[in-house]
Amino acid sequence: MNQPPSHVTGYDVIGDIHGCADMLRRLLTKLGYDEVDSVFSHPLRKVIFLGDLIDRGPNIREVVSIAKSMVDTGNAYAVMGNHEYNALIYDLLGVDKGNQQRKEKLRGLLSASLDQYQNYQAEWQKALQWFKTLPIFLEFDGFRVVHACWDQSKIDQLVEIAPSQCFADDFFLHQSIIRATTENRIVERLLRGTDLMLPGGLTLTGEDGVVRHRFRTKFWARSPKTYDDVIFQPDRLPEPVEHQLLTAEEKKQLVCYQKDEKPLFVGHYWRKGKPRLICSNIACLDYSAVKQGKLVAYRFDDGDVGLDVSKLVWVNDGLE
Repeated sequence: MNQPPSHVTGYDVIGDIHGCADMLRRLLTKLGYDEVDSVFSHPLRKVIFLGDLIDRGPNIREVVSIAKSMVDTGNAYAVMGNHEYNALIYDLLGVDKGNQQRKEKLRGLLSASLDQYQNYQAEWQKALQWFKTLPIFLEFDGFRVVHACWDQSKIDQLVEIAPSQCFADDFFLHQSIIRATTENRIVERLLRGTDLMLPGGLTLTGEDGVVRHRFRTKFWARSPKTYDDVIFQPDRLPEPVEHQLLTAEEKKQLVCYQKDEKPLFVGHYWRKGKPRLICSNIACLDYSAVKQGKLVAYRFDDGDVGLDVSKLVWVNDGLE
C-alpha cells in the first residue's frame, strides 16, 4: 500500500506523454505546478505519470528528464508503461543473435527514443536504470493506477513474485520475456491489457499501419455477448466478425473490473475526442497526445470517493 505524505491534498494523474514535452509543460502549468531549478512542483499536490513517457514524440529526453526529476524529488510518482518495458527488453536482448527478429521489431517501436538518445548513451543508460525502479502499479487508499489493466489475480501474483513491484530483480525481467511464464502473463496483462484472437486467420490493419491478429478488449464489460461488446481500440473489426458471438472459451479469457471497486486510472488505449470517463470508476487518460490529440490529467482530491468528469483537465496539441 502506497501511503501519500500527510501534506498532500490531491494527485494529478497524467496520461501517456510519448515525448510531447511542450504539452507536458503546458499541462503542468495549467495544473498549478511551478518550475524551480528545473523541477516542477506544487505545494499541496503530486503528479502520477501513467507510463509511456518515451517513443514517437519529438522531445523524449526532455519528458524523461521532467518526469524523473519530479519523481526523484518526491513531487511525483510514475508507473511502468509498455514502452518503457520494451526499452528494458531491447537492452536486455543486447547482441543475442537468437532474438534478432524480436529485437528488430522492438527497434522499430523504439526508433524515436533510440535516435534521440543516440549521442547521449550515458543518459540513456541512466534512463533505463530508472525505468527498472518504476512500479507496475500503485494503490492508494482512494484509487488505483496501472498502465493498461487491473487484474487482481495478476496483481496478487506480482506482489508474491516481485515484492518491489518493479523490475529491480533481473530474474523477473528475464522470465517476463519467456512466453507463458507467470511473469510473462503478469506483464502482458497489466502493461498491455486484455485481447482476443481474431477467428479464421483474419487480421485488421490499425491506423498505425500495423497488421494485427488480435484486438484489444474491454476489461470492464459486464455480461458481453458479441465481439462488438468487448472491442476497445480505434480500429474497427473486420466485417465478417463484427457482430460475432463470443464463445464460452473467449468469455473465460476476459476480465471484469467490478463497479464497486476503487476508482482506477489507466493509459495505453489511444482515445479520441473530448475526454470522458470509461465508466463510473474507470478513467483512461491516454488521448493520443502524440497524434495531434490531447494530454489529459485527472485531479483526484483527498476524500474523493468516486470519479467526476469535471475533474478531467487537458491541453491540446499546438497552442491554445
